[in-house]
Amino acid sequence: MIKILVLNGSPKGEHSNTLKLTNAFLDGILQADSADIHRVNINEQNLHPCTGCFSCWSKTPGVCIFQDDMAGLLQKILWADVILLSFPLYYFSLPSDLKNFIDRQLPLNLPFMEPGAEGGSHPARYPMEDKRYVLISTCGFYTAEGNYDAVNAQFDKLWGKGRYTTLYCGQGELFRVPELQKRTDEYLRYVKMAGTEFVKGSVSEETREKLNQLLFPRKVFEAMADASWGIEPQGESAAVHPALIFTRQMAALYNKSAWKDHDIILEMCYTDVHKTYQLVLGKDGHKVLTHNFLPCTTRIETPLEVWRKIGGGQLDGQQAMVDRLYKVTGDFNLMLHWDEYFGWGEEPESTTSSPGDQKTNMNLMLLPWITIWVLLSIHGFWGGIAGIVLCGVLPFGFLKYKPTVFEAISICSVTIISLLSVLGHPDDLLIPVSYLLFGLMWFVTVFLKVPLSAWYSMNQYGKEKALHNPLFIKTNRILTALWGVLYLLTPLWTYPLLQTSLAPLTGLFNSALPAAMGIFTLWFQRWYPRHYASGR
Repeated sequence: MIKILVLNGSPKGEHSNTLKLTNAFLDGILQADSADIHRVNINEQNLHPCTGCFSCWSKTPGVCIFQDDMAGLLQKILWADVILLSFPLYYFSLPSDLKNFIDRQLPLNLPFMEPGAEGGSHPARYPMEDKRYVLISTCGFYTAEGNYDAVNAQFDKLWGKGRYTTLYCGQGELFRVPELQKRTDEYLRYVKMAGTEFVKGSVSEETREKLNQLLFPRKVFEAMADASWGIEPQGESAAVHPALIFTRQMAALYNKSAWKDHDIILEMCYTDVHKTYQLVLGKDGHKVLTHNFLPCTTRIETPLEVWRKIGGGQLDGQQAMVDRLYKVTGDFNLMLHWDEYFGWGEEPESTTSSPGDQKTNMNLMLLPWITIWVLLSIHGFWGGIAGIVLCGVLPFGFLKYKPTVFEAISICSVTIISLLSVLGHPDDLLIPVSYLLFGLMWFVTVFLKVPLSAWYSMNQYGKEKALHNPLFIKTNRILTALWGVLYLLTPLWTYPLLQTSLAPLTGLFNSALPAAMGIFTLWFQRWYPRHYASGR
């Protein structure tokens, strides 16, 4: 079992931003190996400053004259296989408590000069060759690059070049912002991966590359950081309302590459604090208006606290809309593509195709039914043969499109009906029964978690992500119910029609209502979410 000493050098103790990275790193270690982890918050220790008396070298060799918590910590250093220092960057160096802790490690060294050491050095009093060292640190700059030179120089002398592993991260303050948790959690997954790789040997170059990527582009981060202070750029001392701070930080996340062909004027009306601001999202960037408003394209009316919770992941934005915790008026397209406009840091979609990337295709489900509805009414035997042949070749469509359970149900049902028709069973009964089965297939799914139409319309709304959108599901539940009722009622006029001379045209007659219903569906998919979100 590996023994790990974690020294948290942040003055904030357990509230340290850096500690989030350290905990993720340790989780990665524990995922790969068992470990005995001893944690120490330096700011909670009773540590007298080193006075440079050198008594630990001459009068009491290896023992400091100050009787405080350092004696126990020195024993822990000797006990550990891995020593991990976790700390924020302060003035390009270490926090003062951590620096004092390092000063107090003098008893671990001998007073004699080590021969041949570059610049001079003192040998260790105890065997330290097999220990491994890790530095984990965050800083408030947009990047860690170039800001840890003094830290590296210090530990090169203390532990030796190449003898310690570093994990430095810029934009450290973002780890305390709930609204950015999606991006920071993504980064922490790579930190965890680094911990797993470290305990097995060393952190890979691939993981290093991920860890060295900026959480957000420099301009985005610096805009958010500047807004967080609540001070106007001109240095005015007047307090800035928290709603404006939050709006400016949200605006800083705007991804201008999502701009289409016109500017978006997003008006945020915070109903609980009676504040309204506008975000102008343009081709070249964004700006926040506090007065002299423009005609808005989209308006969101929400309590500030609700929108904060949505941004922080404490509330699902779509569910909150369904629960009418906020409402949206104007162009609803922004809401449908919110992650594109405010989605910095998300992994780009893969350009390679895989089975999981395939789209569903409703035509594969509809084609067998349409075939027998048209052809059985013209000629039962040959219509049945056509239905059987089509159901036999239809699975080849799954090479390109993603199958659902409804294709399987359709193929089995149509095959059985076609076979019965070939065997001479009356088509004036089989055709109405087929409509009844088709309607039941639709209507039953109204009561399932995901209604039938959602499996196909999800292609236009983020694929399977749409299946977790309650408003999308609600919209499709209504449409699925309407389609189910239509086909459950269709046998009522189909059977009488088949008894007349117009029987061969039954399939064409029964295509008129679905065609109208299809036009209604396209309209309803756009209208209903906007209508519901507006709170009307």
